[in-house]
Amino acid sequence: MKYIMFQGTSSNAGKTFTVAALCNILSRRGYRVAPFKSQNMSLNSYTTIDNKEMSIAQVMQAEAAGLEPDCNMNPILLKPKGAFLSQVIVQGKPAGDMRFDDYQNNFREEALEAINDSLNKLKEDYDIIILEGAGSPAEINMYDKDLANMLMARITDADVILVADIDQGGVFASIVGTYFLIPEEDRKRIKAVIINKFRGEASVLQSGIEKVEELTGIPIIGIMPFDETLILPEEDSASLTTHQFSENEKITIGTLRLPKISNFTDIDPLDYEDDVGIK
Repeated sequence: MKYIMFQGTSSNAGKTFTVAALCNILSRRGYRVAPFKSQNMSLNSYTTIDNKEMSIAQVMQAEAAGLEPDCNMNPILLKPKGAFLSQVIVQGKPAGDMRFDDYQNNFREEALEAINDSLNKLKEDYDIIILEGAGSPAEINMYDKDLANMLMARITDADVILVADIDQGGVFASIVGTYFLIPEEDRKRIKAVIINKFRGEASVLQSGIEKVEELTGIPIIGIMPFDETLILPEEDSASLTTHQFSENEKITIGTLRLPKISNFTDIDPLDYEDDVGIK
């Protein structure tokens, strides 16, 4: 059994797509490969063929691997309800509504048991499991409570590849900062970095890449271009972007971006209509 883990310097860095891409590549090469995200916070969920609920992101990754979605690929799903309250979905079934402190203090061990159980079930059927982290692994105020990042790397003894988003700026600082904020024992698991969402000529990054590699000792193994045609299911409002208008749009539909917007993917089908604009 081989485990590989992708973590990000931030939310929306491109972890989900990178995991899906690798699942697809390995599957086409004949490997039995499955995605796994121990804990996901998202309102955008999917009901499996056996009436279990899981994150839409792991559904997309499963489909990339040619698999029927399985709730064990996302054993813990947190669905925010407001005021620090979330509905907790465990292995596809509701376990109740919990406040953040209640979940961390009274339910964390039960959640971890479910995570390990799901991992063990997947291990029986697959040769490779590609793990996805959540947010950033360097949230030092939450490090000992994090169920989605370095704890999973330790449990599975997985090598970690860090995905960094250059589109928002500050990519070199985010790589170096993430690396040095992680405790040394966990830091050793980071084997490589991918810079994602780059626009332009990659050669302009060379001096920065060399400095990052000098400071961290970790190679930057790839630069992935920004692809505006790539439309992925969004997990949370952190990934909402401004609609790019085209010349042939005849109808403009206005949508309200409310402070506590939840099921914003309801407007996604409109993006596939060439003559419809969204603002």
